[in-house]
Amino acid sequence: MALVKSGWLWRQSSILRRWKRNWFVLYLDGSLVYYHDDTQRDMDGRIHVKHSCRDVRVGRECRDVQPPEGRGRQCLLTVVLRDGSKTTLCAESEDDAVAWKMAVLEAKSTPVRLCAPEQGHIPPRDLGFGHGRGGAPGVTHVIVREDPYRVSGDQMALGLLAGAATGAALGSFMWMPCWF
Repeated sequence: MALVKSGWLWRQSSILRRWKRNWFVLYLDGSLVYYHDDTQRDMDGRIHVKHSCRDVRVGRECRDVQPPEGRGRQCLLTVVLRDGSKTTLCAESEDDAVAWKMAVLEAKSTPVRLCAPEQGHIPPRDLGFGHGRGGAPGVTHVIVREDPYRVSGDQMALGLLAGAATGAALGSFMWMPCWF
């Protein structure tokens, strides 16, 4: 999926209310994914802002929240979800908090239509406009690639089933007595 914005943000945990620094990536499809670090290998969580975000608050609108040590209230950012829960974040600066708010609201409201190549999608270089790799001058093209961590329910169920079967098979080998 096309990348909209990425960067470091502090995230407040939901249970102990401790602040943890995460690498956040906002994709055009509305997925706000946060990782352990900027290598993007260990995903800590995901918020589907296009479907579940109700509002984004910034600065003094974030009531009853204490920012992390060394940060001001103007750096706070709260994503209010439709189920009533909130995700509280803290940016490096007030400008960065406002930029994240605008990016999240833009991703929330931007319609995205994904077409797989087998569904008749024509790559930009094959459009035939004769202007290089993408058509008329001044036209911006976004090349969309699928988010590698996006998992459908069917894929999740098959993965769990395969994992359980593998675990059962390996478990039976591990508990066999050794005859040496």
